[in-house]
Amino acid sequence: MKYLYLHGLGQKPDSWNKVIKGTKVSESSINLSLAEMLEGKSATYKELYSVFSSECGKEKGGIVLCGLSLGAVLALNYAIEHPDKVKALVLIAAQYKMPEKILKVQNMLFHLMPNSAFNKMGFKKADVISLCGTMAELDFRDSLHKVSCPVLIVCGEKDNANKKTSKELCHYLNNSCFHELMKTGHEANLEAPEELAIVLQKFYDSIR
Repeated sequence: MKYLYLHGLGQKPDSWNKVIKGTKVSESSINLSLAEMLEGKSATYKELYSVFSSECGKEKGGIVLCGLSLGAVLALNYAIEHPDKVKALVLIAAQYKMPEKILKVQNMLFHLMPNSAFNKMGFKKADVISLCGTMAELDFRDSLHKVSCPVLIVCGEKDNANKKTSKELCHYLNNSCFHELMKTGHEANLEAPEELAIVLQKFYDSIR
């Protein structure tokens, strides 16, 4: 069984390195690159999800998906559409209905930021703005019942933008549990990698 990790929009695949290293399944783990998935393609959520879905389909047997922020949205989307393929799901700082107001404010800020600020994301400025703009209408509320695998929902104590939604998601998904990482903000994989690895491994052990 393969463990696939999906980073957030402002991160790169190596954002997961310390977390993966701290688990017992590191040899079976793959940290995917969102920027590489969209290379040469239009920067839309639909296109990104399509490529991601194809990547998951290449894996033989069941997979475990672990995603943060945008990565969590992609992982949840795939688990809804392919319940037989996903054996377990980890959603960190997740949203199941995109907060349109937050996205609009975020995009306004993106417009004001210099191009150089996007280098660490691996995306061009225009691509980030385009990608976020196409996510505004995402709403999985009517499809959450299709997720059949065990789900671990994680959120940082200081991540006020996502904590309420994460707890709500735990009530909507069957066979799910919520874990709050204390003294941690939005980027749990970078802010508390050792603690997150322990939480993930405990969950992984429970699904075997």
